[in-house]
Amino acid sequence: MSKISELSLAVSELKRCGEALIGISESLSDFFSGSGGFEVAEQPQQQVSAPEEKPITLEAVRAVLAEKSRAGHTAEVRVLLEKHGAGKLSEIDPSKYSALLAEAEVLGNG
Repeated sequence: MSKISELSLAVSELKRCGEALIGISESLSDFFSGSGGFEVAEQPQQQVSAPEEKPITLEAVRAVLAEKSRAGHTAEVRVLLEKHGAGKLSEIDPSKYSALLAEAEVLGNG
């Protein structure tokens, strides 16, 4: 997913959250205004869906592996690739990207 798409998604979520906060603040304002009884507005229940897990791209994995390699972990990167059954990143099955990425991100952290 491109940075623009990610930013657009984040802005949409931020707008949705802002609208929810406005609704809550209006309800609280009505409640504390002393204008009589508090009425619960009938609002349709919205299901809060978990953020969709975005597929990890070859480019994202390549960027992390390149950074680890520049940081002096080239040998460890090669071992990870071989562990996942490939001599180079382009030979890795895309379904293994998340596991490879998780293993690569801890290189040099301890």
